[in-house]
Amino acid sequence: MQHDPTRPSHEIERFEWFRVDPGELPVGGVTTVIAADRAVAITRTEQGYGALDNRCPHQGGPLGDGQIEEGCLICPWHGYEYDPLTGSPPGGYADVATPYEIEGRDDGLYVRLPVVKRIPTAMDQMIDTMTEWGVDSVFGMVGHSNLGLADALRRAEQDGRLQYYGIRHEGAAAFAASAYGKLTGHPAACFSIAGPGATNLLTGLWDAKVDRAPILALTGQVATQVLGPGAFQELPLTEAFSAVAEWSQTVLGPENATELMALAIKHATVTRDVAHLIFPDEIQELPGLIEPPRRPKDGRMAQAQITPPPRELKRAITLLAGAERPAIIAGHGARDHRSEIIALAERLDAPIITTFKAKGLVADSHPLAAGVLGRSGTPVGSAVMGRSDALLVLGASFSTHTGISEKKPTIQVDFDRMTLGKFHPVDVPLWGEIAATVGLLNEALSKVERPDVRADIAERWQRWRAEKRRRAGLTDERGKMHPAAVFEVMSGLVADDAVLPVDVGNNTYAFGHYFESGSGQDVLMSGYLGSIGFALPAAIGAWAATRGSRPIVSISGDGGLGQYLAEVTTLVKYDMNITHVVLNNSELGKISREQVAAIRPVWQTDLVNPDFAAYATSCGALGIRAETPEGFRNALDQALTYPGPALVEVVTSSLDV
Repeated sequence: MQHDPTRPSHEIERFEWFRVDPGELPVGGVTTVIAADRAVAITRTEQGYGALDNRCPHQGGPLGDGQIEEGCLICPWHGYEYDPLTGSPPGGYADVATPYEIEGRDDGLYVRLPVVKRIPTAMDQMIDTMTEWGVDSVFGMVGHSNLGLADALRRAEQDGRLQYYGIRHEGAAAFAASAYGKLTGHPAACFSIAGPGATNLLTGLWDAKVDRAPILALTGQVATQVLGPGAFQELPLTEAFSAVAEWSQTVLGPENATELMALAIKHATVTRDVAHLIFPDEIQELPGLIEPPRRPKDGRMAQAQITPPPRELKRAITLLAGAERPAIIAGHGARDHRSEIIALAERLDAPIITTFKAKGLVADSHPLAAGVLGRSGTPVGSAVMGRSDALLVLGASFSTHTGISEKKPTIQVDFDRMTLGKFHPVDVPLWGEIAATVGLLNEALSKVERPDVRADIAERWQRWRAEKRRRAGLTDERGKMHPAAVFEVMSGLVADDAVLPVDVGNNTYAFGHYFESGSGQDVLMSGYLGSIGFALPAAIGAWAATRGSRPIVSISGDGGLGQYLAEVTTLVKYDMNITHVVLNNSELGKISREQVAAIRPVWQTDLVNPDFAAYATSCGALGIRAETPEGFRNALDQALTYPGPALVEVVTSSLDV
C-alpha cells in the first residue's frame, strides 16, 4: 500500500487531565514537566500558569528551557517569542506554539493533554526487519539527529529483541561491532548522529572492511530541507563513506525502507563488508506503511557450502598424498572450522601453523601445533614451514607480516575467488568453503603416521619454552619485569574457552611470542588496519556477542588503553564481566623500537599515564596494580574470578620482545 503523507504517526484518541508538578515555580519562571509521554513547558506569569507543548514550532527548540521577557516566552534556540498562555506569536509571525488547558485544584496543578494511539513508524518497521534478520546488538550514541531511530531501537530493546550498548565514543562503537562480526561472522550495528558522530565511526568500519568482518552502520543526517547549503553538522555522508562502505543508501521514505534494511544486512553478511544506511532527521518521524510487506531472510540467503571443482580438488589430493612433510597454515578465515582442520592434521600427521589472527585455533599443547608464523610468532612455526614440502593454506591472505613461503608447493583454499593467488600464483587455488573442502580432503586421503614430524615439533617447543622462561626472568635497570613474565602467568590462568581481544604495539608482539593458547580460545585483533586502541572496545563487542557466557580477557599497552579509557565506564554501566590487562611501560614502545631500527633518535614516545588501576576503581570497576610476576599472578587470579569488570595494571619493562 502506498504511503499517505497526511497520515499522522500518532492518532489522538481522547483528552485527559494529568496532574503535574512544576515545583516551586516563581512568577516569571519556566520549567519542563513530563506527562502523557510528552514534554510540556509550564510557565508562570502575573496572569497565572500556562502550558505549551515543549517543542518550538520553528525548529523544535525546548521551550521549557526558555525564559520570560516582557510577557513573552522566548525560545532558547533562536529567540522566537510566544504568549505563555495562548502560544500566539507577535504580530507578523506565523509560528504558533500548541497551548494546553491548565488549572489549579486543591491537590495540585492539572494539564489537559491528548492521549494518542501510537502508530508504528517507518523506523519501527526497519528495526523490525533488522531484528528479524538476526541483528541483535547495537553499539552507539544517541543524539539530536538520530532520535527517531533511537526511539525505535528503545522499543525493540523493551520487547527483548535487541540489546543496545551506549558507548562513550562512536569509534568504540564501530570497533565493538567489528569485533562482534569477527567473532561470530554475523553483523552487529554501530549507530551515530550526523557529522562528527558519523565520521568517528570510520576507523572501526575500515577495521571491519580490511579484515572481512560484516558490519552495519546506521547514521543520522540533517533534515533534507537544509541539506546542501551547509547546515550545522551537515556532511555528505554518502561521499564520506563511499570508500569504506560496500553498500550505502539514504532512506527517503517508508515505501522501500524495510527493503533497504534487508539489503543492507544481506550485503554485510554475504560480502563480509560494511553496509551503511543514512537516516535524514525528518524521515525518522514518518509513519510506517499500514500493511508493510514482510522482508524475511528465508529465501534470500543462500547456503555457503561451496565445494571446489572436482578437477582442482583432485590436483590438491594428489599433491598432499605425494608430500612427505605437508604442513597446514590456517588463517583467520579458518577459525570457525578448527575441529575439521585438526581432524585432517591428525589424519596426515601434518603440523598446524597459524597466522597471528588465527592464534588459538589449535591449542599450543597439541602435538601437531607449531604456533604462530611471522613477525608476531615463534621460531617453531617458521622452522616447521621451512622443513615442509607442501603447504595447505586455509583462510589466510598471505600478508607480508605473516611471511608464508612462496617457494613451497601450495594449495590455497578460500571462499573468495579474488583472494586465491591474490599476491602471487599458487599451485592449486581451490575455491570453496573451508569446512566442506577440508571434509572432502579428509575423505580422500589415507591416514599417515609421521612420528619424526611430531618429535621435531616437540623438540622445537622444548627449546623455545626454555628461552621463554629465561626471558621471563629478565628485568631492566629499574627492576621492571620483562613482558614474557606477564604472558607466562596469563598462559596458566586464562580459561581455554576465553576470547582474547588484543591491541597493537609491543604488548601485542609479546602476546604473540609468549602467550600459549589453550584449546577453544579466540584471539581478536585489528589485523590489516593495525589500529591502536582496538582491544577494550573489542572486548565490549565480544561480551555482547557471547552475552557473558565466555570469559573475555582483553590486553593492551598503555598507549592503546589511553585512546578509549573512558569505555571502562561502559563496562561498569552494563556490568560486563571483562578482565582487561594493561601493560604499562610509560612508552609507545613499538614506535621507539622502530625509531632505533631506522637509526633515528627516540622522540616523543614517552607517556604520562594515570594510575590505571585507581582510575578503574573510580569508575566502579575492580582495579589492581602489580609490579612483580607473583603480584601479577595474584592480581589476575582475583580479577578473573571477580563478578564484574576488572582492570589489572602491570608495570613492565621496555625490553625487546
